[in-house]
Amino acid sequence: MGVACSAPSVFITGAASGIGRACALRFARAGWRLGLADRDGEGLKAVVTELGLASIQPYVLDVSDGEAVRQALAGFCAERPLDVLVNNAGILSVGKFSALPLQRHQQIIDVNVKGVIHCAHAAFPYLRPARGVLINMSSASAIFGTPDFASYSASKFAVRGLTEALASEWRSEGVAVCDVLPPFVDTPMLAPHRGSSRLFASMGVRLRAQDVAEAVFRCTQRRRVHNPLTGPIRLFYSLASLTPAWLQQRLMRVLSGH
Repeated sequence: MGVACSAPSVFITGAASGIGRACALRFARAGWRLGLADRDGEGLKAVVTELGLASIQPYVLDVSDGEAVRQALAGFCAERPLDVLVNNAGILSVGKFSALPLQRHQQIIDVNVKGVIHCAHAAFPYLRPARGVLINMSSASAIFGTPDFASYSASKFAVRGLTEALASEWRSEGVAVCDVLPPFVDTPMLAPHRGSSRLFASMGVRLRAQDVAEAVFRCTQRRRVHNPLTGPIRLFYSLASLTPAWLQQRLMRVLSGH
């Protein structure tokens, strides 16, 4: 079943599994035209087959490759502007900072920070004429620096900072910019790491990918800059600017066992 050419368009990165896949299903259910990107070609193919829509354009790419991102967005937006970019692609490693190889820290920054910048920069010319929305996937680990997640946490602080900056810069251009800050989500990316930090037991893994996808979809209308998910995380977010650094660090030490 196809979608009328007047349907709004969304480009989703990291769409082969987890939150990205859930976002693809949510936007497809609302009748949007989809551009889906992931470096996992087989996983991406499975999502396209599952959806069975003629209005999907898949792109096998690594968001750390800026030129590949530029070409994919140029192709997807060749005939009409872009209504929404969901900047979701990300990778994770859990463990003590010094125990993880330097190369892995660099990979996390390449995908989670540079990839977000590549996609935002490439998408802007297509978002502007549509007065569209850039939605970045941040994390609750962008509220307090998170032990056992040092590079991942740092990458999500960068995403949060970029979101705030672009929300100010692009407002006059008619482009809204926001992020979503979920705590732990039950996804294939998280599954291999659940025994690697006490934080999983302390905080729990209560969100599903579908829950985050619903929050992402709400951002297309509500367009609030920061969107922390779950009551406790909204409370942490509200208290972050009022809580002294020593108390934040003590809280994280208690939760993580450090």
